[in-house]
Amino acid sequence: MGNIQTEVLPASFHSLRRREFRAVKEISRHQPRMPQWMKLWISFLMMFSMGRRDGKYTGYERGRDGMKYKDAMEYMEEIGKYGSVLGLEGMRELCRRLGDPQQELKFVHIAGTNGKGSVLAYVSTALQCAGYRVGRYLSPVIFEYRERIQVNGRYITQKGFCECLELIRTAAGEMAAEGFAHPTAFEIETAAAFLYFKQKSCDIVVLETGLGGGLDATNVIPPPEAAVFASISMDHIQLLGDTLEEIAEKKAGIIKRGCPVISMGQQPEAEGVLRARAEENGCTFCMLDEGRIRKVRYGLERQRFSYGGLQDLEISLAGQHQVRNAALAVEVLRMLGERGFAVPEKRLRQGLLQTEWRGRFDIIGKKPYFIADGAHNEDGAKKLAESLRFYFTNKKIVYIMGVLRDKEYHRMIRATFELAEHIVTVTPPGSPRALHACELAGEVRRYHPSVTAADSIEEAVELSYLLADQGSVIVAFGSLSYLGALIRAVENRDKGMVV
Repeated sequence: MGNIQTEVLPASFHSLRRREFRAVKEISRHQPRMPQWMKLWISFLMMFSMGRRDGKYTGYERGRDGMKYKDAMEYMEEIGKYGSVLGLEGMRELCRRLGDPQQELKFVHIAGTNGKGSVLAYVSTALQCAGYRVGRYLSPVIFEYRERIQVNGRYITQKGFCECLELIRTAAGEMAAEGFAHPTAFEIETAAAFLYFKQKSCDIVVLETGLGGGLDATNVIPPPEAAVFASISMDHIQLLGDTLEEIAEKKAGIIKRGCPVISMGQQPEAEGVLRARAEENGCTFCMLDEGRIRKVRYGLERQRFSYGGLQDLEISLAGQHQVRNAALAVEVLRMLGERGFAVPEKRLRQGLLQTEWRGRFDIIGKKPYFIADGAHNEDGAKKLAESLRFYFTNKKIVYIMGVLRDKEYHRMIRATFELAEHIVTVTPPGSPRALHACELAGEVRRYHPSVTAADSIEEAVELSYLLADQGSVIVAFGSLSYLGALIRAVENRDKGMVV
């Protein structure tokens, strides 16, 4: 019986087994003196029809020949009604029913407000260059749903996602039937990532938190090889708190007993919280010393710097802040080397140079320069303005701006409006949280007189090109949610102009 593989059995057989199980279970409820052999038979039917043995999924679950990717996307859209929940009870229960796949993996866990995705990209690329099989889990995505789960830079396959989701859908249905809250979309995606990374035998997973840290669904993992903190600033104040100290407290929740903690230089309130939490948990604490970043040569195509005894490191990502992000990644890689994940200097250099991270001061066009940047809060907007002043001094700048309604877009406008000659607003498509372009244009006019609301992303792109000349700069920012569509619109326009 232990060698039976249910995937080779016809779907009608599984339907029969499930109907039989429900019928016998109902009889059992009304017959408390049912013989023991009958109870064993019910138990057998449960394990067999649901594809489980010894309380864990075996890999021969129903749905391997059933769920299609279209069905999976429809299911995830339906699950969106459960919203987002900060808390770990439901996620722990879901993972338990899946056999706790995260317990068999090793992690680098990254939290922060801005920059955590870039640090994830640097660290994971260098580890991959050193020969490790590396899982990546990130959010939000820019181009494609499956982008959030990657192994060695390759998106999870449609088949792989469907197989993972089939298991999770069964477990989630059981939870709901037993009185647990139904898992949210982010919890399901995170569980799918754990299953896939285990299936692909990843050596290490670089994991980005979704929101906050301590109560984020990713925080069901065991103590990581490193808990890493990118820049912490004000964002999601409705959920995380309205002071920097409160926000840092939430993010510091990823620190677990004994794990090394590596942090970007923080404002004093945030630094104090991280240091205190690290000390409480007996963790070593390392903060990036920006004074050790030397010989910096900024550029739009490549940037060069020296850090901590490593001379002339090169990165391909533009933006002044990327030098700091890369230096933090170097510190993380050094710590990982002490914990058995050695990255030779040659591979570290190769990894930093080869790192790509779309939508972050991303040059998507030239003549004129067209920059797509994911700045979506005040701190990100200030960093964007800092880079624009540095790289494009005295240049004519045209903005495309689209934001979500629950962001502090007034602060973003104040941080950036002075650099723009004209601002085109756009409604990020596909998000119920999107602020309409006309409403955003009205807010921008409080600070800047030259504003146009576009009816679509394609129209915004065309307007920006009409307003710019070859020596100008077009900059799209405000939300990552529309940058994928915008990048495609620019690429399609360029293809259409090729004779």
